Amino acid sequence: MFDITRLNPQRLFPAINRRLREIPHYIAWNYSEQGKKNKEALLSYKDKHKGETLYLLANGPSINKTNLSLLKDKRVMCMNRFYIKFKDLNFLPDYLVCIEETVLKQFNDDFSKLPIPAFVNWRTRHKIANVRYLKESFDISPFFQTDITEAVNVGGTVTFVCLQLAYYMGFDKVIILGMDHSFKEVGIAGKAEIRKQDKDESHFDPNYFPKGMKWVIPDLIKSELGYTIARDFYKKNNREIIDATIDGKCNVFKKANFEEIV
Repeated sequence: MFDITRLNPQRLFPAINRRLREIPHYIAWNYSEQGKKNKEALLSYKDKHKGETLYLLANGPSINKTNLSLLKDKRVMCMNRFYIKFKDLNFLPDYLVCIEETVLKQFNDDFSKLPIPAFVNWRTRHKIANVRYLKESFDISPFFQTDITEAVNVGGTVTFVCLQLAYYMGFDKVIILGMDHSFKEVGIAGKAEIRKQDKDESHFDPNYFPKGMKWVIPDLIKSELGYTIARDFYKKNNREIIDATIDGKCNVFKKANFEEIV
């Protein structure tokens, strides 16, 4: 349920502005030739991995404590700037997902050159090529989208988008790693700010978001609401989400030891 106490001028006016700017993107998604071709491409992923297990990699510092070499020959999806970790792996993930425009616009060249299939925000279609696009929903109340050819709900975190995409792909089980659910920085949730710290202590690499770059302060409350919706939706449909993050602070999902279940 939507929490009305979170409606304040600092959040409300930017939200209204985003929805007004979304109108041309909505029209293009539904009526342009590019939108039509992208939807056809998304349809090819429907139930592509039916019955399989997905390992979903987030970007918290705990990733550096996780024996990722065990994921070779497994189905793996990663998020945002995880590609800077590729050089340290003995495999390449199957997919990468990034929805946050602040990240996509600052590193658009990186996303256009990814060696794996990627899903990014439809609004960046003129800046990032060689990817599939997902349309972001601007519904006030979070919901779980089962058809990614329609707008998906962000729910405060790209992880929630990944869980919707994984469901669409047919995965029966999703095991999350590196979702520390804890950040050193403080500020207004959902607001883009310039990083002032010399080192990024909230991600697995100190240069993940370098000093001087923009990033959006995580909204942990909204994220937990999205996680709860995803957990319950998976359970209702006889699927499962497990959190195997080392020392993760999120208590929404069932916990497990990664090396024992892999």
